[in-house]
Amino acid sequence: MKNVDYIIVGDGYAGLFMAHQLIKNNKSFVIFSEGRKSASQVSAGIINPVVLKKFTTFWKAQEQIDFLKENLKEIESYAGENYLINAPIHRIFHDENEQHLWLKKSGNEELSNFLDQNFDRLDVVKNDFLTGKVNQSARLNVNGFFSGLFSYFEKNDHLVKEKFDYNQLNPSESVYKDLTFKNIIFCEGMGVKYNPYFSAITVNPNKGHHIKVKLSRPVPENITIKKKHFLFPTGNGLYFYGGTYDREQLHHHIDESAVEQLIKGLSAFYPYDFEVEEVHFGFRPTVKDRRPIIGKHEKFSNLYVFNGLGARGILNGCYFSRDLFRFIEENIPLHEEISMNRFQ
Repeated sequence: MKNVDYIIVGDGYAGLFMAHQLIKNNKSFVIFSEGRKSASQVSAGIINPVVLKKFTTFWKAQEQIDFLKENLKEIESYAGENYLINAPIHRIFHDENEQHLWLKKSGNEELSNFLDQNFDRLDVVKNDFLTGKVNQSARLNVNGFFSGLFSYFEKNDHLVKEKFDYNQLNPSESVYKDLTFKNIIFCEGMGVKYNPYFSAITVNPNKGHHIKVKLSRPVPENITIKKKHFLFPTGNGLYFYGGTYDREQLHHHIDESAVEQLIKGLSAFYPYDFEVEEVHFGFRPTVKDRRPIIGKHEKFSNLYVFNGLGARGILNGCYFSRDLFRFIEENIPLHEEISMNRFQ
């Protein structure tokens, strides 16, 4: 029998940022990974403190941005790389009304640190009404982040490359196969619907597509361009454009209407030829109030859930992993806004 402090089930942002909490607090753990790409692994990796439809921000935005940067530096100390890409978002304005609204909102205390009051004109793309820069926005090097941390986990005997079998779990005895544990944290995204211990939590799938395109004329590469969706370089001459949001077409294959939407969206501001090289999709676990769901099983006090990160998986996963760790280890209550009990 191998004994660990924690078992983490799931290998998206929730699972990996939770693992980081355990590493920096000297807790032993294993993380279960099926080897299939999660929604996190095909995500854009956008780090953005502003809701760019309405030019608003969200709960604890500044705290989440600061905490993420701090944690990525800590991860660099053992993974060997800082996966933060300092490529600020430039939002293309549709008209003068959006410019005026941006300037008005930039005077608000909660937005003044995020909405730059100086507008920019970008080369190559259509931006007749200029663009607004989102200060403190950035991207995560998604492929590097996951491959680097998986490599670290494997080298340090943390990684279990298999599907977690609920039938082999005995929570009353704290035993799973040949493992004994203190706590299990289920970080499964939409996979939680198959988890007999937490299948009732109120997360809903939101399907997102993105395309990778080859552009006939390159666009500025040190920024992230946003109109309807995000456009940025991914290396190898390709650019990411996406992603869509769909709560209706939830089948497990590519939706051609989503691809058409993306092609139309890119064509609206990129006036040159481009080729679609790849199409990807994933299912974001979302919650109606757009905040994570975190908590402890009502019967088994050694089982926990960390889910519902939605479209802000990086920020939510990083910031609230600390809250969950403190809840387990120090008995510090969770914020009511993220507790799984808030819907009861």
